[in-house]
Amino acid sequence: MIKEKEENNHLFFGGMDVVELAERYGTPLYVTDENKLRHNFKSYKEAFETTDTDIYYAVKANGNLALLKILASEGAGADVFSGGELHLTKSAGIPVEKILFNGNSKSEEDLRETVESGVKVSVDSLDELRALSAVANELGKVVEIAIRVNPDVSPEVNPKIATGLKESKFGIPFHDVIPVCEEAEKLPNVLLAGLHCHIGSQILDITVFGEATEKMMALVERVYERGMQLKFVDLGGGLGIGYRQEEKEIAPTPKDLADIILPGFEKKTHELGINLKLVLEPGRSIVGATTILLSRVNAVKRADKNFVAIDAGFNLLIRPVMYDAYHEVVVANKVNERASELYTVVGPICEAGDIIAKDRVLPEVERGDLVAILDAGAYGFSMSSQYNGRPRCAEVLVCNGKVDLIRSRESIDDLIRNQEIPARFG
Repeated sequence: MIKEKEENNHLFFGGMDVVELAERYGTPLYVTDENKLRHNFKSYKEAFETTDTDIYYAVKANGNLALLKILASEGAGADVFSGGELHLTKSAGIPVEKILFNGNSKSEEDLRETVESGVKVSVDSLDELRALSAVANELGKVVEIAIRVNPDVSPEVNPKIATGLKESKFGIPFHDVIPVCEEAEKLPNVLLAGLHCHIGSQILDITVFGEATEKMMALVERVYERGMQLKFVDLGGGLGIGYRQEEKEIAPTPKDLADIILPGFEKKTHELGINLKLVLEPGRSIVGATTILLSRVNAVKRADKNFVAIDAGFNLLIRPVMYDAYHEVVVANKVNERASELYTVVGPICEAGDIIAKDRVLPEVERGDLVAILDAGAYGFSMSSQYNGRPRCAEVLVCNGKVDLIRSRESIDDLIRNQEIPARFG
């Protein structure tokens, strides 16, 4: 349980009574604990301190500007997937030399922006490599690149978040990587600087990272055998967290990950007599457990099931619907009361699939109660929408008993802000 102390039967988070936060800022409401965020990032730095390592936070997990500024202050780099994420990271003060522009389908505009910004690019295909070279040549600039490798490594995760399988849309097939590197060496205005892979997300069995490291370092050796040189190897992210209560005690830590990755990485660089920077791209494991989503109970309905209808649905947290993902839920104003009834927690969206939590034993729930959905920091707000004409919620940051608003609640005006009605409609 995340409660730090109990007062008035209320859940506390980041030193704050969440019931008071909900009353002050309304619901739904995302609440992030700054100290947890800093701690999680520092855990990576400490775990990999024996090797020259950069931690590039995966911005897709949660791109709130305040959180990015916190991570920038801790020395984070950034893994970005769009011009928007690139703009956010630069605005947060993350230096361009610690940004990697990733993705399997970059537009001409994307390529121009990366070259003009001076960030590194993870090249996902031969087509993209040639297009990037042409853009850089036209602009008269040299761009550092990594080749995104599809290592054909299969973690035991939801297929929708397994990105290193041979049938995945990401990366250049393992057996094609060396010829692509050789072409990169010949093309103008691109500088081969690294190899990059990412095998998946929410990985709890981390032995697959050892397999990925072995494959990537074997490629490094082949690159050097052919007279090419590199500056870094990026082994991606994907470390899972414990969403279920029973998982929390056994979820791997950054130290566990280091124990899997570093022996193979360091052994191969020593054998080759080379110095390579190691890059990692954690997202979920840094931000996932830092945040809760508060939601008010609108109704309790006793039917075939006992339904608890709350004011947050998959418009604000799509993971349960998209991935059949599990999130613990807590009745935040009744944390000391005995769990006694079976409920299914559902949202307000006009879709039968808008189910946040199935068959949970909770204290007796009533209209007006406050539900806290735990571990909602990764792929929560960042994947939210305005579906059903619902403005997105506010976000607050808590730290040592203090609170700051870091995103204002949207208004109805925000739903139509960029819409245009043709003049001929009158």
